Amino acid sequence: MGSGDLRGPGLWTTSVGSLPKPEYLTTARTGRARREISAEDLQELERTATREWVEFQDSIGTDLVVDGEQYRGDMVAFFAEELAGFEIGGLVRSYGNRYYRKPIATGAVGRDHAMTVDWWHFAQSLTDAPVKGMLTGPYTICDWSFNEHYSTRRDLVLDLAKVIRDEALDLEQAGARYIQIDEPAASTRMDELDLVIEAMGVVTEPLSAHTITHICYGDFHKAYPKMLEIPVDQIDLEFANSHYSLLSEFSAHPFSKYLGLGVTDVHSHELEPVDDLVEGIRKVLGHLPPERVFVDPDCGLKTRSPEEAKAKLSSIKKAVDVVRAEL
Repeated sequence: MGSGDLRGPGLWTTSVGSLPKPEYLTTARTGRARREISAEDLQELERTATREWVEFQDSIGTDLVVDGEQYRGDMVAFFAEELAGFEIGGLVRSYGNRYYRKPIATGAVGRDHAMTVDWWHFAQSLTDAPVKGMLTGPYTICDWSFNEHYSTRRDLVLDLAKVIRDEALDLEQAGARYIQIDEPAASTRMDELDLVIEAMGVVTEPLSAHTITHICYGDFHKAYPKMLEIPVDQIDLEFANSHYSLLSEFSAHPFSKYLGLGVTDVHSHELEPVDDLVEGIRKVLGHLPPERVFVDPDCGLKTRSPEEAKAKLSSIKKAVDVVRAEL
């Protein structure tokens, strides 16, 4: 199957990236950590879960599909484990009662093999819709790791940027037309936005694919409009959780890129009424034309149950269908 360009007049539906792992996979991942099952058996279950999520997205008519990151424990540790120059440290608490093993940069960072291309190929083979290439950005990998090698954070970030650029180029060569470089850490240190911008320039400069970054849950009012200097085609922002407050900034300084419009709160078990999502989409269309808008959840859905995630994605699709009919 092929990864063509998106069809239709905009308001394309997608997901931010991560989707919840089914219970059989979380059980298997625990078993693998205890050496109770083989790496091959675990990978087979990761492929099964990936197939189920791609098929679900197809079943509701998602325009731009994600693989759901069923093969990743954590968005930073996954890459650190594959790169030269990193060791994996002990458990640290990230958010809520969730823990991850914090990577440690102990040497020069390097990459000697593609890390995500096989998974992208697999997901793309399952659908006619385009599948996003999904990468964690250099700033976030640095910020969520300990640095015991580089003299400055900037040196580590820029070396990581070259590594992520090479991975993005491999994804593009494989056929990915949409590549997302996640930078959730950018929202927590707005004083380093210049470094985020510089590093993203290293990643995206040679790419011809449609590039996206996702930044979640920060004080965007302080970062706007400077965030528009991040050299990507699209910025994905949460709106549901912040009650669309950033739209007041759009009135003063128009948003100049494609927008990933988060319309459902990923921290809530509650399923928002479709009418609420419709109203949110309409608000944003007062500022941007539909052909510059992708509609998705606020952030990755991995903290929800599979049933909750499916319900939220289905509601997004229903809301978009309502607004498309009005247009």
